[in-house]
Amino acid sequence: MTKRPPIDPPPGGERKVLLHSCCAPCSGSVIEDIHKAGIELTVYFYNPNIHPRKEYELRKEENIRYAEKTGIPFIDADYDSGRWFKITQGHEADRERGERCSLCFEMRFVKTAEYAYQKGFKWITSCLGISRWKDFNQITFAGIKAASLFPGVSYWAYNWRKQDGSKRMIEIAKEEKFYQQQYCGCVYSLRDTNQWRKSSGRPAVEFGKDYYSPDIRARDKFTTTGLWSHRQ
Repeated sequence: MTKRPPIDPPPGGERKVLLHSCCAPCSGSVIEDIHKAGIELTVYFYNPNIHPRKEYELRKEENIRYAEKTGIPFIDADYDSGRWFKITQGHEADRERGERCSLCFEMRFVKTAEYAYQKGFKWITSCLGISRWKDFNQITFAGIKAASLFPGVSYWAYNWRKQDGSKRMIEIAKEEKFYQQQYCGCVYSLRDTNQWRKSSGRPAVEFGKDYYSPDIRARDKFTTTGLWSHRQ
């Protein structure tokens, strides 16, 4: 197991944080870090971007399973995918890390910040930025922007990749045998991933097929076109 130093709490020493989680693999080491730091943590799952519904349920159930195992409260927010499609309309052809992703992050973080405001959380954060294939600055900007809409709520812009955070993320995913998603999440990511797979002679994405295992060397990878590909 990768040994890592304990993290410091958010500015001001606040001991209560609302974590927006996108999936179990990305949240594993973040939950571990926050929990070990003695910070009261609640997981907030709001991801209407994930398509199709079957994939959404797979990712959510894995996140619930890990939260329950670690004794962390889990908030299951609405799957209002219709609103997501409305907000991202006109950006169907955007590339990964483009404007569509910013709109997607902001939508999810506004909902998270709203819940934080209603329930008395001063700080929100997200595990989205732990993946090296995401634009950390893009995610942080979206989080700060969303939190600024609600008085008393701030975004904790901690870089969860630091101190081998990404490495620990994979270790936990293997230990827990988490579901291993094959694309970022939205219908356009699925479309682009399948197009790349077809051009590379690979089969289309199969939902619910692959899981991390301690017995394999699993790693996530982007292709040169910026699409998700998970190889073993």
